[in-house]
Amino acid sequence: MATVSTTNSERRIPRGLVIAGIVALVVIALLVLLIANIDAVAHGIEGFLNDTLFNANRIDPNTAIECRSSSGCTIVHSIIFSLIFILAILTGFAYTTLLERKFIAWFQQRSGPNRVGPWGLLQPLADAIKLIFKEDIEPSGADKWVYRIAPMMKAIPALVLLAVIPLGPDLLVPWFDGNVYRVPMGLVDLNVGVLWLLAITSIGTYGVVLAGWASNNKYAMLGGLRASAQMLSYELSLGLTMAVPILIVGSMSLGDIIRAQTYIHQWFVFQNPLAAGILFVALLAEINRSPFDLPEAEQELTQGFMVEYSGMKFAAFMMAEYLGMIGVSVVVSTLFLGGYQDGFGLVDQLPILAPLVIIGKVILLLILMVWIRATLPRIRYDRLMSLGWKILLPLALIAVTWSAIATLIADSTGADPITYGIVAVLFFGVVVGGAMLFLRDKRDEAEPEPERLENDPVVTGERRGAGWVGLQILGAILAIPFSLFTGTIALLERLAGAIPERKPQADAAPAAQSDETAVTVSESSGD
Repeated sequence: MATVSTTNSERRIPRGLVIAGIVALVVIALLVLLIANIDAVAHGIEGFLNDTLFNANRIDPNTAIECRSSSGCTIVHSIIFSLIFILAILTGFAYTTLLERKFIAWFQQRSGPNRVGPWGLLQPLADAIKLIFKEDIEPSGADKWVYRIAPMMKAIPALVLLAVIPLGPDLLVPWFDGNVYRVPMGLVDLNVGVLWLLAITSIGTYGVVLAGWASNNKYAMLGGLRASAQMLSYELSLGLTMAVPILIVGSMSLGDIIRAQTYIHQWFVFQNPLAAGILFVALLAEINRSPFDLPEAEQELTQGFMVEYSGMKFAAFMMAEYLGMIGVSVVVSTLFLGGYQDGFGLVDQLPILAPLVIIGKVILLLILMVWIRATLPRIRYDRLMSLGWKILLPLALIAVTWSAIATLIADSTGADPITYGIVAVLFFGVVVGGAMLFLRDKRDEAEPEPERLENDPVVTGERRGAGWVGLQILGAILAIPFSLFTGTIALLERLAGAIPERKPQADAAPAAQSDETAVTVSESSGD
């Protein structure tokens, strides 16, 4: 009877099971801590709700402690806010996949995911479990460390991008020590927040390029090169349109930009819609989203830069794409759609509504991206480059000039918003009129009557018209070098004939030998 030997590799625990066990242990530990301190947590939640939501007048803002000036509050706030933020973003990423599948199915008159959980709401969990336990394969010729780091370089910048964006005004939060703290709804509000956005949006491209290079696959390498060229083409338009809010507000702080858009008529999308549209298109190209998904074109490059990835590394790339969609939505809503401001001043009265407002704007922009993917086909690569260099870049320059002139005129007249609005409307009319003139339908124009063939001298052979004269002159000019060439060849042949021929040296030796033979014969006959 044959025996079966079990090797160490066959007894090894799957990596996905280890990760799932660690996550389960962390969740159990958190639940134990929560249950052990349930009284303190309940008291804190009750005080927070009573003081901030249901009876905000009980708190005197003058007695609140500024969290930014307290080192202990800053540390606790950073930890708690980061945990809540990462949990919310990861949950949002999971359900963004479901949102896209549901809406594309709706656009195409299909059902979409509807089997896992009620209305298919547990489909993201099923996808996560499948990817965790999927086999992780690495190509033998790949650069191992770069191959493993590339997915993280793509996913992490999408999270770091949102660190400087305020999600609401400062909250008055009562803490367990009996004090009330003024806590910011964001990790940090840099005074150069727009520069941070520009820097971080470019880092994600390194992950794509390195993934294509490290995979040791020609299709993956082509996808990485496409991503780098695409980033360079659209980064200029992206930077120019981000300068528009800076010109209007006079600050690069995202908090100042949001506070300048309190009411809906102050949103920058109405002051410069051209810049808002270019920014949205350029950000779509930055995250390689359809119809700009040329780096991963399935029909051309067999999934492009991530063709050699599987398992959780492949899931990291997919997570980076959807996190990028969320980040793009937050950036556009912050710079041109008022950020967490609802447009009617309600957030200033009830700050707890701010996260809900910005989540609503993000969901609407995500639906717009899904709609674009379901509607527009992938464009050809040369046309993608032409769109970035020949259309978006000139329009971005026009948009920046538009805002600069309008801001200068408004400042010279005492920063009158009415003057700014009038100048902006005039520029908008010029841009729309120029676009209509450039893109007009030429089918309605009267087409010139074609010339009849029986009157064409090329067909009839008749020697008349400026065309025939021009051909004769061109033929005469072309005949000059040919005539010179023929005459030069004839002259060289005559010179060659005038030179006497020289016998070769090889014929001289037999002649000398024959002369010596004749002399010898004559001497012998004389004797």
